[in-house]
Amino acid sequence: MRNILNFYIMSTLQVQYEVIKSNGIICMKNGQISAYLKALVKMNKYKKRLSVVASNSCFPPKKIY
Repeated sequence: MRNILNFYIMSTLQVQYEVIKSNGIICMKNGQISAYLKALVKMNKYKKRLSVVASNSCFPPKKIY
């Protein structure tokens, strides 16, 4: 049960990370520096959460670039 929950949490966090990443790229292209920096901070937060969930599960962690 715990593995299923961790898998669901990781999937959700990965989707949120990708959404924030694409929003950050759009903001960067539009020249919105403050929005881009906020997106980078959020991306860092999601990366940390993903690493915590991955370390608590038996699934191998996926690399995020």
